[in-house]
Amino acid sequence: MTTVQSPPVPPTAIRPKVVARTGLYAVLAANAAVVTLFAVQAGFASNALVVIGRFAGLYSALLMAFQLLLVARLPWLDRRIGMDRLTNWHRWTGFSLLWTLVGHVVFITLGYADSSSMNPVSQLVDLAETVEGVLRAAVAMVLILVVGGASGRWARRRLAYETWHFIHLYTYIAVVLAFTHQVAVGTTFTASSAATAYWYAVWGVALGSVFLGRLVLPLWRNWRHQLRVEAVVPEADNVVSVYITGRDLDRLPARAGQFFLWRFLTKDRWWQANPFSLSAAPDGTRLRLTAKAAGDGSAGLRHLKPGTRVFAEGPYGAFTAMHRTRPEALLIAGGVGVTPIRALLEEIDGHAVVIYRVAGERDAVLYDELRELALTKGAELHLVTGPPVPDQLAPRELAALVPDIAERDVFLCGPPPMMNAVLGTLRELDVPKPQIHFERFSLAG
Repeated sequence: MTTVQSPPVPPTAIRPKVVARTGLYAVLAANAAVVTLFAVQAGFASNALVVIGRFAGLYSALLMAFQLLLVARLPWLDRRIGMDRLTNWHRWTGFSLLWTLVGHVVFITLGYADSSSMNPVSQLVDLAETVEGVLRAAVAMVLILVVGGASGRWARRRLAYETWHFIHLYTYIAVVLAFTHQVAVGTTFTASSAATAYWYAVWGVALGSVFLGRLVLPLWRNWRHQLRVEAVVPEADNVVSVYITGRDLDRLPARAGQFFLWRFLTKDRWWQANPFSLSAAPDGTRLRLTAKAAGDGSAGLRHLKPGTRVFAEGPYGAFTAMHRTRPEALLIAGGVGVTPIRALLEEIDGHAVVIYRVAGERDAVLYDELRELALTKGAELHLVTGPPVPDQLAPRELAALVPDIAERDVFLCGPPPMMNAVLGTLRELDVPKPQIHFERFSLAG
């Protein structure tokens, strides 16, 4: 595949990210309106607490379906919004889901307890024992609480990704249990054939999206492309590049700036999935990733043998030239965050300024490649070295390097502390938010 040169989006065009975000909001709002309409048509209970509880249950079920859509990894959404932002929305939607579920249980229980003169605990036990589907809903609630606890920041920092991912899979069991509860006792969706058909359609689309994006599409692409390690090239003492080849790679819709979840199918690491960006723009014959030894997964890359089979999920990410809004660009890289920046420089057209921030010159991975590429493309390249303090990319320093920074698209990738500092600098320099492009690795489900 010949490297694609992407012209910037015309000033009058609606940005892809805005289109996708607005579409998601519209889908959620429209379905909330439809659910409310069906609930009103089904009639209200005489107890106001029960009515509130039923509406909380309806909206929590809708949020659960929306959760699945956010983590389905559908290419159209992922290229426009990015996995990191979709994951963040998934997380906050999850907390909303948790509170609406708690409200559903509390209000339903209190409402029926008020009508039966039983205490709330006895009423809840009675509902679980006598009403079809309530016990399954209780089990689903417990599973969601467990997953929610494991997704909290305190727990997430202490769990390996594979462990957290395994716990997260219980969400799908909870979804099935919750759905059977809804169709068993949900009067809103049993009151009419139209409501029943609608609810099955909602869940069919949600579960079908997950099945397509998380299973069918990765299996199809890996079967089609038959990826294998072609070569392993050390770039520095703790940095290595892995070249990957396969069949029909010109038909793989990968772009500079994107990443894959890579599984190298050896007996000791087939179960590990690591997110690594492409460090060169796809050329239709091979892919390249470059990684620093920061953990067991990345450290073991230098021991891979040519011919090793590779299972790759992706490409993922919205950190691409698709989102450009200006004819000129500023690319800022920190450390090994240079990998997608180097690939982007290869793809984009127009004048570019590249700033590479490292502690010392020996830490400048791929710098020789970057320098040659900058010369070929007529780009300016600045290597900024030194300790984090004082900040050499503070507003005054960055404005001196790039006086017309507010007129450029800015692509930023590096360690979180550096990215946070540079984002603050860009705000102080009044760089318009639509011109700032960055992405954080953040996996979900």
